[in-house]
Amino acid sequence: MKRRTLYFLIPAMFLLQFLFTQSLPKLERKLDRLFQKVMKKEQLHQGVFRLDFHALGFQKSWAYGEFKNGEKVKTESPFHTASLGKSFTAVTITQLVEEGKLAFEDPMHQYLPEALTRGLHIWEGNDWTQEITVAHLLQHRSGLSDYFEDQPGIGENMLTVALENPDQFWTPQELLDFYKNGFRALFAPGTGYHYTDTEYLLPGLIIEALEQKPLQEVFRERIFSPLEMTHTSMHLRSEPLEKPATPLTKIYFGEQEVSKMKSLSSDWAGAGLQSTAKDISTFLKALFDGKLIQKESLKAMQDWTPASKGTYYGYGLMQWKLKELFPLLSDFTLIGHHGFTGSFMYYCPGLDAYLCGTFNQSEFQKGSVEFLIKVLMELKNTKK
Repeated sequence: MKRRTLYFLIPAMFLLQFLFTQSLPKLERKLDRLFQKVMKKEQLHQGVFRLDFHALGFQKSWAYGEFKNGEKVKTESPFHTASLGKSFTAVTITQLVEEGKLAFEDPMHQYLPEALTRGLHIWEGNDWTQEITVAHLLQHRSGLSDYFEDQPGIGENMLTVALENPDQFWTPQELLDFYKNGFRALFAPGTGYHYTDTEYLLPGLIIEALEQKPLQEVFRERIFSPLEMTHTSMHLRSEPLEKPATPLTKIYFGEQEVSKMKSLSSDWAGAGLQSTAKDISTFLKALFDGKLIQKESLKAMQDWTPASKGTYYGYGLMQWKLKELFPLLSDFTLIGHHGFTGSFMYYCPGLDAYLCGTFNQSEFQKGSVEFLIKVLMELKNTKK
């Protein structure tokens, strides 16, 4: 009886494989049209997208746009990763936790000079700085406001200052001073959630203090070199292991092209990388395959706290539950991160698919999510 069942099972397996193989060209054509249609929107100029659909053994990259000299943007063209960099910082902190050099629940002030952190968190007339843990910082639960986009009590936020002073290079110390001079905390540590780049300055400084070397060197030694991410580096602070095939793609804040501003240094451990879609995909797959941290550590990083409808935040990782956003959608989850410039890197466990890339436009963050949802629907229909 078992042998007879096997005789029927083998042809069925070959038939399924044949059907999948026949459907892949159709999937590729649909995704080609979808990407091209999205990129032709008025505010978009350059973009790249990579899909690794492991469930069907399908991998493809797309690119759109050209440079001023007429050279085409290529699938291997590097781009500003924006807040995808937060995941790199969180993974590095997690590696240090595995090595026993700190713990997530440690007060962050233990690892930094008192002069640097004093007065950082003032709430209702009290200084709560020493109550902030490493986990609070990674999960946006410290109560610190965002020096980048929140409005300070005095002066302008960094988004405005960076645009008005494009030639200014910022150090992490200067960024903390900028925060202290105009911003105040929003709630006591651990009692709420507020997404803020301010928090990721501090884990970056903790990493440098423990490793006794610049953050860009730590990233290279712990992540870029071991994973052969040869075209990834800290923007304005280091060079990639190999020269990229094309120039850095251009990013836009609305109609303003800002790619060459030195003031982009105003985001450091939270968003200071440049990379390629292939390198970003390599990083994300290594994370979920256990090549960067242990499985238990990855589970710890997925200690989700509610951020907004359908969105949750762990330690340097975002989770999107699509059915909570759109009830008519399939019950898919995306885990990874999004960036201010429309950059993204996500793993969809339900489809065993990795989606990475950028639209290089600060006003297309919502549009990039809508694009990913449409891609997932195509993958779902193909996998049926």
